[in-house]
Amino acid sequence: MSQSVDFYFDLISPPSYLAYTQLPKIAAQTGARINWRPVLVGAIHKATGNRAPIEVPAKGKYLLADLARYAARYQVPFRLNPHFPFSTLLHQRIATGLQMRQPEAFIGYIEAMFEAIWVEGLNLSDPALIAQVLTRAGIDPAQALALAEDADVKDALRQATDEAVARGAFGVPTFFVGDTMFWGQDRLHFVRAALTPGG
Repeated sequence: MSQSVDFYFDLISPPSYLAYTQLPKIAAQTGARINWRPVLVGAIHKATGNRAPIEVPAKGKYLLADLARYAARYQVPFRLNPHFPFSTLLHQRIATGLQMRQPEAFIGYIEAMFEAIWVEGLNLSDPALIAQVLTRAGIDPAQALALAEDADVKDALRQATDEAVARGAFGVPTFFVGDTMFWGQDRLHFVRAALTPGG
């Protein structure tokens, strides 16, 4: 039986972006399925008493250099967004809503948003730019905004975030293969091993 990996992520997290560039390849190579789990990293930090690395100057400086190293290793484009950090509550609600109501549009949305934030460096706190990226992904902005206001969608995002915390997550990206947790895009080699039959 093929394995699956639960991938808890937030679009505002640069390590989540790097994980997104690699995880589908790992899943394809191991025959695994990805369970995409949009969450709110700020709420996870608050619930667990954690702090974003960027809030610790020395740690933030190191992390940014490390992200650039990994992007080069993965051979993927990456630039620090000059508007980082900004709230992705709306963006994560749209992701959740698409998963629930328009699943065929979900991956295209995730791709468009990650690229807009971490490749193009767009200010996606600007509603006009959000609409532009949605349109580019083939998603009607008005419908997407309506999804974000849906009470069931809001509840689902809260529940996914609470679920991540209950399972032991303290940041993103967090991966689960069965009950085994891996945190950070720099642990993808362990994720690959856990997904590999006989690994």
